Amino acid sequence: MKNDQDSSLKARLNPEILKKMQETKLELIEIEKRKAEEEEARQREVRKSKEKNKSFEELLNESNLDWKKFK
Repeated sequence: MKNDQDSSLKARLNPEILKKMQETKLELIEIEKRKAEEEEARQREVRKSKEKNKSFEELLNESNLDWKKFK
């Protein structure tokens, strides 16, 4: 019964309206994808900026080397 309702609704829609709805859907998907890419780029810049502004002590503490061996 649901398939009958769906197909009848699709049959009743004006083809121009259906096409416009599909185009709008594609545009919205593209906008969301672009927003996600922009957010990812912004996050990369924030991480890069934080890394750039770290103090020597922070960098030393994050180092994997055992600095006591070099004293």
